[in-house]
Amino acid sequence: MDTKKILKELAVPARLESASTGTNWITALGTRSRDIVSPVDGKKIATVVFAGETEYEAVIKRAAAAFEIWRQKPAPARGEIVRQIGDALREQKKNLGTLVSYEMGKSLQEGLGEVQEMIDICDFATGLSRQLYGLSMHSERPDHRMFEQYHPLGIVGIISAFNFPVAVWSWNAMLAAVCGNVCVWKPSEKTPASAVAVQNILKKVLVANKLPEGIFTLLQGDAETGQRMAEDERVALISATGSTRMGRHVAQAVAARLGKSLLELGGNNAIIVSKHANLDLALRAVVFGAAGTAGQRCTTTRRVIVHSSVYKEFTKKLLAAYKQITIGNPLEETNLMGPLIDKQAVANYEEALAQLKAQGGKVLFGGKVLTGKEYESGCYVMPTVCEAMNHYPIVQQETFAPILYIMQYNELSEAVAMQNDVKQGLSSSLFTDNLQESEYFLSYAGSDCGIANINIGTSGAEIGGAFGGEKETGGGRESGSDAWKAYMRRQTNTINYGKSLPLAQGIQFDI
Repeated sequence: MDTKKILKELAVPARLESASTGTNWITALGTRSRDIVSPVDGKKIATVVFAGETEYEAVIKRAAAAFEIWRQKPAPARGEIVRQIGDALREQKKNLGTLVSYEMGKSLQEGLGEVQEMIDICDFATGLSRQLYGLSMHSERPDHRMFEQYHPLGIVGIISAFNFPVAVWSWNAMLAAVCGNVCVWKPSEKTPASAVAVQNILKKVLVANKLPEGIFTLLQGDAETGQRMAEDERVALISATGSTRMGRHVAQAVAARLGKSLLELGGNNAIIVSKHANLDLALRAVVFGAAGTAGQRCTTTRRVIVHSSVYKEFTKKLLAAYKQITIGNPLEETNLMGPLIDKQAVANYEEALAQLKAQGGKVLFGGKVLTGKEYESGCYVMPTVCEAMNHYPIVQQETFAPILYIMQYNELSEAVAMQNDVKQGLSSSLFTDNLQESEYFLSYAGSDCGIANINIGTSGAEIGGAFGGEKETGGGRESGSDAWKAYMRRQTNTINYGKSLPLAQGIQFDI
């Protein structure tokens, strides 16, 4: 892969400035910087400079000014701009997808799929721009009309995570934009080059349409920058994706000023494999869900709960499948799994396995850090299957690595209780061909997760449905369905077109 050529075509320089106001880069005034190294081969991609207070203020002020203009544009006109962004992404899909894979470490197919997800959400948001419906209702008072409508919030702050460097931003930004908001993006400090590439793609659309520079802005930074955004009363909504620990800090800071937050946090997702399941179908879902993106998805399958009658057979199939997973440079299509994001993630992987063994668990496959010339970045590990009990402290935690815990059950109610008995509540799945079991799983007594699937895995959500989870996952919803309402303020309106002033509830107040 010619990395330099791709970076050049995406206009990503060796020095990444700290902030963009949409059409202009602000020359970094701060001194804090970080070298960005690819986990694929250990080579330096660029140096990123983090935004200081001066750059931060410039971005926020330009965003506020742009909002006054952008919100006045009719929603379908805003949708047209988002449509053009989708087309611009189509033109750069291969380059951007490759950069995402190289900077983050996911397979090329997943990198390209992430950009396709951006394109899909642009299409969705374009249609949505003509469907921002309110609600009309009957008033109890004569000669009165009541209705509800939605208005944009203002500045939407988007804090995204390294595992999806660009797609999750687009879920938020494209919907927020058609709703009339402007967006300030703080990408992960681990994947800033992909964010710069996206900002350069946006710039062309903004310039071509003579739009204000502050509609889509970018702030490079770390936790300090995110905290500044969370505490800023000018930022109406903070949408944050990341760990539960990070989400707590954001939620507390935003709540202290009575702002709005949308949180997409950790997952500890399980697949239940029934005795009535198609085991080969379940096997494919478990392997992709557990090893895809090297276990670094919030929807990664971390636990598989198998009926005791098929436990031995399924475990045998699972271990055989794991032996076929090819690990290496994710830009080579023959490799199904790439590296972890960095060496700290590798250390977390090793620590989790040490805790598992200390708590009584057993490694059935994997559990090793890979060495050799092909793995010289030091970020490659083996996908791992472990026998464990659901109550083990390490199983109760989310480890962002390809570690799968396998356990067994006897009754479906027991399996559902095990699945729900974690603090996270993002994604869940049951494999069964039994109608009663599937309906039970989806009932009030079943899965307590924001996503509950039958005969498909825990990862790979479509953009048409609302994405998010419960409990320590944060309760937010992004992407499809009516998730757009999170980016707007709701207003109830009553119009009196009569000649009298009747009061509700029959109250009399005559003067």
